[in-house]
Amino acid sequence: MGQIIPLILVVVVFYFFMIRPQTKKQKELKKFRENLQTGDKVVTIGGIHGKILEVAESTVLVSSEGTKIRFEKSAIASSTEDQLQA
Repeated sequence: MGQIIPLILVVVVFYFFMIRPQTKKQKELKKFRENLQTGDKVVTIGGIHGKILEVAESTVLVSSEGTKIRFEKSAIASSTEDQLQA
């Protein structure tokens, strides 16, 4: 019994410091991507900064310096407003 308690303690600590924060972050990112709207300024995971022109079910059309590119919603990393606040 004395050997099992430290193992259980390690699992609990690992859950609260590693697993739980990661799942919370994933839920927030999913909610952010679902709430994208036309006119939002975003940054893709590739580093492209642009403004959303059109939002479809799984894609967004982003304009950057006169160029229009269609991205999957999963390629949107953050909003430029979020970066200005950080």
